[in-house]
Amino acid sequence: MTLFELKHPDRLALFLDFDGTLVEIAEKPDAVQLAETTRETLTRLKRALDGALAIVTGRDIEKIDAMLAPFRCPVAGVHGLTRRDALGRAHGALIEATFLDEAQRRLERLARTEVGLLIERKSHAIAIHYRGRPDLEHACLEVMEGIARLDDRVRLVRGKMVIEARPTGGDKGMAVADFMMEPPFSGRQPLFAGDDVTDEDAFEVVNRQGGLTLKIGPGETCAQYRVADTASFLAWLGETADTLEKGHAID
Repeated sequence: MTLFELKHPDRLALFLDFDGTLVEIAEKPDAVQLAETTRETLTRLKRALDGALAIVTGRDIEKIDAMLAPFRCPVAGVHGLTRRDALGRAHGALIEATFLDEAQRRLERLARTEVGLLIERKSHAIAIHYRGRPDLEHACLEVMEGIARLDDRVRLVRGKMVIEARPTGGDKGMAVADFMMEPPFSGRQPLFAGDDVTDEDAFEVVNRQGGLTLKIGPGETCAQYRVADTASFLAWLGETADTLEKGHAID
């Protein structure tokens, strides 16, 4: 499956979203499963790229580690608020536990009166998923806007059937930019693949750096290329691993 030409695939720095990119989106975040073939592909890509592969996700780093195990790589979590570099060093913004506690209480009040909502508390953010009740989008947004007003250092980020409250100051684009200043990513051409509106910040950064950007699925985007769905992307990813291992360019 040819998407575009990689003139120097061995000089790539590969950045991948997780949900909707490496796994199909599930109604409940904990219900997703990484296929063994995808885990093997990631292992091959990391080896072929001398370690220049990172996951950039909305999930906590610890949850990504558990889902990828035994595979391990650099990860930016919570949409770039936290980051573990190639040396295993942790970077990240903090949010007060008292804020998260109050946010959780408010969301739980809504969830008790309306079935089908899912609250996801993270180390540096809190989100409400309404995939099971799309009719409650406005109600969820109203509660989350009230939560955001509790602290002017907090902003709302919207994704596919999810609204998240998180600290200001970090995003996926900034995470990619930070990775690109460090080995083994520095000096390489970045390629970012993602499916959601939260990936647009990374697309913009990678485009400015002369890299390649790939959108999975429908929706407006500044990405240069697009594939129809996760399955199509995973097929391409496997072919890219084959090409890197053979040492040939993709045509």
